[in-house]
Amino acid sequence: MSEPRSGRRRLPRRAVLASAAAGLGTALTGTLSGCSTASGGTRGATLTFTWWGNDDRASRTKEAVRLFEKEHPGVTVQTSNADFGSYMQKLATQAAGGGIPDVAQLDYRQISQYAGGEALLPLSDAIKDGTIRTSRMDREFLRTGTYLGTYYALPMGRGITGYAYDARIYEKAGVPEPGPDWTWREWEEANRDIAALRLPSPDGRRVAGANDGGTNEDIFEVWLRSRGGKLYASQTELGFSEDDLTEFWSFCDRLRRAGAVAQAKDTTQARSTELTPMARGLAAADFTWDAPFPGYTALLGEKGIHFAPVPTTRGRQGAYFKPSMLLGVGARTQHPEEAVALVDFLLNDPRAGDILGFTRSTPPNRKIAARVAETLKGPEREIYEYARTMEKYGVNAPPTAPPKGDVAVQTAFKRVYERVMYEQVSPRQGARELIDEANRELRS
Repeated sequence: MSEPRSGRRRLPRRAVLASAAAGLGTALTGTLSGCSTASGGTRGATLTFTWWGNDDRASRTKEAVRLFEKEHPGVTVQTSNADFGSYMQKLATQAAGGGIPDVAQLDYRQISQYAGGEALLPLSDAIKDGTIRTSRMDREFLRTGTYLGTYYALPMGRGITGYAYDARIYEKAGVPEPGPDWTWREWEEANRDIAALRLPSPDGRRVAGANDGGTNEDIFEVWLRSRGGKLYASQTELGFSEDDLTEFWSFCDRLRRAGAVAQAKDTTQARSTELTPMARGLAAADFTWDAPFPGYTALLGEKGIHFAPVPTTRGRQGAYFKPSMLLGVGARTQHPEEAVALVDFLLNDPRAGDILGFTRSTPPNRKIAARVAETLKGPEREIYEYARTMEKYGVNAPPTAPPKGDVAVQTAFKRVYERVMYEQVSPRQGARELIDEANRELRS
């Protein structure tokens, strides 16, 4: 379907009404009568739209929203944003109470939780009828917004894991530039070689090769997938064994004890990019997603700080393209047509794409991504080229949204490995503890 550069799109009512009926019952459809004007505009509709992110993302998003309001006379969008932690807490409270906002930015881990709790409006019919245009988006990537086969959210950005590293330190250690096929064994050797340099950090300790990834469920998932495994087998079942997790945590534990990765006290402080061992000059590298990578160059300077692929197992990549965030519509919205129109506008209007740029990583609409990429420079250009490199190398399709218990599992993953780091439990004991807790969460 063609994507007009300007002008209002008349919104097909059938798709939105069908979705509203599926999510809320047919009673809601009566609230829509009389909303549309003959020209496709609307009268008196006020939407709420919330997201998390920094000031740049906020200013760009508000500018795009103002353009949407201009294109849809009578529609007012009340916006709000917050930092990630505060936003997650508030959204959870809203979902448990009066309902989430009309349009909300969502994390991948929230889709199953909120869809299963009937807090999100089903969007499958809106997609099928073209109310939300998806012809220029990857089909497998779109599946990340589904729950039990139904679409509840659309990706707003396409991200992928990577590895921020200081190329100057790698060169001093004689470590080659990491490529898409470098292995976990080579990664281990690189960390040991860097630690052996005994470079002084700002506090006098020697610089480690990298942060300790044992607290990070995302890194474990990449490691699992590189070995042919997966994090979840279903919405109620783990996809890995006690032996799998024991092997991973033993690997991380061994490197930390050898001083090849950051000390426990430094890893536990890494609550933001600014506090990571790499940003503090205590390590030469860190696993991260592509969207936060420019934060490292902002802190450390662009010279020498680069973005590399995550390691493989015998050349098999475990990384995959994941939504950096998604857009969903609150199930209790009084204006589903207008809310769906805002989602489509933010994802598919070229002018909105120009405004939003790569503030949420690569736009999922490939035409818009290529258009915006022409203006990219520095670290943003680097992560765009990195994504293209990974596409050419080959990565597996992303899984659907994780189970609704995943948020609790992720929290437990970090907490239990911290006990391993401080030698309160062995990797095997920690793995058994984590799996027992995860099974309770998934089956509750």
